Amino acid sequence: MIVNKKSIYVSSLITDFLLLNISFLLASIISPTSDLSLEKNQPYLLLVILNFVWFFYTNSSDFYQEFLIRPFPIQIYNILKLSIIVSIFNILFLFIIKQQLYTRNFVFVNGFLIFFTITIRSIIFKAAFRALRNKGKSIRNLLIIGANKIGEKFREVITKNPGYGHRFVGFISNNSIGDEIIGTFSDLDKIIKEKNVEDVVIALHTDSGIDLDEIVSICNRNAVKIHVIPDFIKFLSGRFQISSVSNIPVITVRDEPLNEFLRRFIKRVFDIFFSLMVMIFVLSWFMPIVSLLIRLDSKGPALFIQERYGMKKKPFKCLKFRTLTYQRKTSVEFEPIVKKDPRVTRVGRILRKTNLDELPQFINVFKGDMSVVGPRPLIKGVDQVYQRVFEDIKMRYNVRPGVTGWSQINGLRGEVVDEEESKLHITEKMKFDLWYIENWSMKFDIQIILITIWQMIRGDTKGF
Repeated sequence: MIVNKKSIYVSSLITDFLLLNISFLLASIISPTSDLSLEKNQPYLLLVILNFVWFFYTNSSDFYQEFLIRPFPIQIYNILKLSIIVSIFNILFLFIIKQQLYTRNFVFVNGFLIFFTITIRSIIFKAAFRALRNKGKSIRNLLIIGANKIGEKFREVITKNPGYGHRFVGFISNNSIGDEIIGTFSDLDKIIKEKNVEDVVIALHTDSGIDLDEIVSICNRNAVKIHVIPDFIKFLSGRFQISSVSNIPVITVRDEPLNEFLRRFIKRVFDIFFSLMVMIFVLSWFMPIVSLLIRLDSKGPALFIQERYGMKKKPFKCLKFRTLTYQRKTSVEFEPIVKKDPRVTRVGRILRKTNLDELPQFINVFKGDMSVVGPRPLIKGVDQVYQRVFEDIKMRYNVRPGVTGWSQINGLRGEVVDEEESKLHITEKMKFDLWYIENWSMKFDIQIILITIWQMIRGDTKGF
């Protein structure tokens, strides 16, 4: 539902084709032994191949999908991946023809130029479209029919993501009262004209008693684009499958990619490799330094060891750098850490702000207790509180808990003291965790890792 989605795609693709070819020619000129004479057509053949590779890969990988609303680290990751793919095709082509067309640095220079120019293009395009929409251009007025949970959720998505290019004008509803409800169903024709509505989203329950034919007829008469959110979506998870059994259509409500052995194996191999690299290149020198600072700052051990639940609700010893003043446990009751908590030490405040207190958990990852990415492990006793608020919590135990996760990079960290706010916080966190489980892919894990690192660099981890 991104406004001018096709135009954005075409303009981005054409510009990238231009940059791809310019990068190739510049890399050829920079390479001393290059020969782009008309007598030799191999370089031009390679250039044609690269254009086809770019077109087919960007379309099959959805490179340009939701370009305006994707986080910057994910865009950088996708551009880097494409640059590497182009470099691989360069190497393969030069190997197959077995001719010295270019010096060895051609592949590196070409890959770098593609990465650099496409990154700059992405930044400029994103800024340009944001500026246009801030000026009220390339924006369509959107009306939601049905002020229910589905409608509210859709409104939240649209308003939080201006990149979609829609301006929410209000709800139409007969049964609810609220500031955003601008009329009833009988007012639809008048509201469409008064508000200059260009898109209507129908989010009604099947038992609402509203005549959908009449709504569609009014929208068509006013040349309004209609979008329908089906009522049965309330039964579906974030990832569902539509298949057929003997020509009978069947909707599978929930799908979990990590049910497949091969996917679990790939994730585990990545966890072992990544955690090993962190332990060798980071923890080997960082852990002694931080441990010393923690012990100089306050009495007590450098590490905080706490029993938490892992996969299949198996308990394990979770490691963290200690960030609170040390005191022997006199109560088993969990006390959440709040902003300006006096128990947080000076070193602990820095560690929590940057999430560096979680680094020792890569030891847990290497041992197999945790994964690099996944739902955060719950403390014993807290899971019972969560289950009273969110019944589907057991779904979290189908995967290993993670050092970072989808809910964490979306700001859903820690606990909330206020009881009502805590319920909302828990529900939202669990929904994000289940969405991750249902939509897992290795690419998704890498994106979460990149965003986590980006947030740590910016100090935007929502930690305290």
